Amino acid sequence: MDKLKMHSPNLTESNIEKIAGLFPNCVTEGQNGDSKMIDFDLLRQELSDTIVEGPQERYRLDWPGKREALLTANAPIAKTLRPCREESVDFDTTGNLFIDGDNLDALKLLQENYLGKVKMIYIDPPYNTGNDFIYEDDFAESTEEYLKKSNQKDEDGGRLVANLDSNGRFHSDWLSMMYSRLRLARNIMKDDGVIFISIDDNEAHNLKRICDEVFGVDNFIAQLAVQLNPRGRHLDKFIAKTHESVLIFGKDLHYPSTMIGIEKEGKMVEEYNKKDKRGPYRILGLRNRNQSFNPTTRPNLYYALFVNPKTGKVSINESSEFPDIVWPDTPDGIKTCWTWGKEKVVKENNLLTAQRSDVEWRIYRKDYLHSDDGESARTLPKSLWIDKELNNDYGRKTIKDLFGSPVMDFPKSTYLLEKLIRTGCNGNNIILDFFSGSATTAHAVMQLNAEDGGARKFIMVQLPEVCDVNSEAYKAGFKTIPEIGKERIRRAGKKIKEENATNAPDLDIGFRVLKVDSSNMADVYYAPDSVQQSQLDLLTENIKSDRTSEDLLFQVLLDWGVDLSLPICKEVIAGKEVFFVDKNALAACFVKDGGVTEEFVKELAKREPLRVVFRDAGFKDDSVKINVEQIFKLMSPHTEVKTI
Repeated sequence: MDKLKMHSPNLTESNIEKIAGLFPNCVTEGQNGDSKMIDFDLLRQELSDTIVEGPQERYRLDWPGKREALLTANAPIAKTLRPCREESVDFDTTGNLFIDGDNLDALKLLQENYLGKVKMIYIDPPYNTGNDFIYEDDFAESTEEYLKKSNQKDEDGGRLVANLDSNGRFHSDWLSMMYSRLRLARNIMKDDGVIFISIDDNEAHNLKRICDEVFGVDNFIAQLAVQLNPRGRHLDKFIAKTHESVLIFGKDLHYPSTMIGIEKEGKMVEEYNKKDKRGPYRILGLRNRNQSFNPTTRPNLYYALFVNPKTGKVSINESSEFPDIVWPDTPDGIKTCWTWGKEKVVKENNLLTAQRSDVEWRIYRKDYLHSDDGESARTLPKSLWIDKELNNDYGRKTIKDLFGSPVMDFPKSTYLLEKLIRTGCNGNNIILDFFSGSATTAHAVMQLNAEDGGARKFIMVQLPEVCDVNSEAYKAGFKTIPEIGKERIRRAGKKIKEENATNAPDLDIGFRVLKVDSSNMADVYYAPDSVQQSQLDLLTENIKSDRTSEDLLFQVLLDWGVDLSLPICKEVIAGKEVFFVDKNALAACFVKDGGVTEEFVKELAKREPLRVVFRDAGFKDDSVKINVEQIFKLMSPHTEVKTI
């Protein structure tokens, strides 16, 4: 019976396996003969159509610590997420997560559970102004040392250090922090995923460069200018800055659903001033007004259309019913072309109409405000956002209305996040914020779900950064930043649900709190070879004594790559407590001291779970442990059985 590995995936090994599949000749033995390595000279030659003699100059961004940041991103950790019911809301049923801990650790732990599942990421990282705190990442000498050290208890609140502009690696340390996290974040994005990053002028240029490397230059979408302070910052030199940037990258822009635009409103809606039985519409000229599109550049779009003078209907064929010919030429005779090809004219002919202007016909197409499925017409967002609701005053007001005092400095406006979410995902996607601060993103997700009936889920991640004793937050009773975020979600969720009791009675305002911690497994689990014969009596239990069955359940979910927000219930079978995740997706029993008997296993097998896991020390005797797999093969052959 296999044991679960109980640590995050080793991305270096995974990458080597991928390269080995493409170029097996480039894989060689390590120095000690016990691991695989890449022969980079051979790999470079495989990827070049000229002779490769040595290091080549190339266009790229380098900084001291870049390789260490890459090692840190790829190295596995022996950590876990421990559930905290007392700080959660609707723990067993909610689809939302709040992860309290280092976001680098959290992103590593989420790699298998959310691989390719997150549609949208928004982050508001430290801007590196010279007064910011950044994460002090621990660059271990080797993957093995990193894994071993990660199982030691540490205080996440002490992971932040001031990055003063007097630091000799001022930009490099910030880049290393962002680089490792963005690489991990890309892995869990959907193929049509999109990431929005708030930033100011201090590091915008460097952030763009590392995003070019992580996501690809071709997947850059835009750099928005968002007016957050219309009055300008009076302490600035020479220019009073009124805006910050939002950098946008997609994972793969070949997917048109990467961004879905924003619903039209105001004057744009007023343009739909005509109406038929299908609804409001406007008419748009079928002729392409861009004269660079002409019979030479687009010959397939230059052809004649024919009009029925009595009905205004349009055809691609001349006949007695359609005698009047129309070419896509300007009034002064310049040849352009149509925006539709002949096939589309035939397929969507009911949308075309001709109107006479003086002595000539003009061809128009109907553009409806609402699609057949009721979706409102959308438009591309502009690169300059100056709506007054987006500025920082609205962010501060929202916090003050909820808490009675401004417990957070410079919180983003929920209107900004709502607008980004509308453009970045539809009504049932997962949204991640791993610099979540006061949880503005979670607030915006709940508000949007209430307004449009969506079922978006959020994952918030925040380091337990300690509040300054002189801050408004500390005076209000908050010791750490996550405490503020969690309380904000509670208060905002309650308020939103009360305001939308009629139109959104089933609104999910809950969240499952999970805290990053050292592994539930004792050191002997990861290094059994280091145990001496004289110590065996002291190490019969491989699980730390302070860990609960629910702690073990969530480490199993991480190891098995199961969605961490799935519903959980507890049942008693043959006198033993059993966790069931998403009905029968996984069953877990962590009783110890011989509680697992053949009779109990047979009762559990009748439920036919997809996966089942037991505690290694829980079997009555060795014969029961040996027979477990046979029992499931006979009674539930599709069940995968493992132990911890």
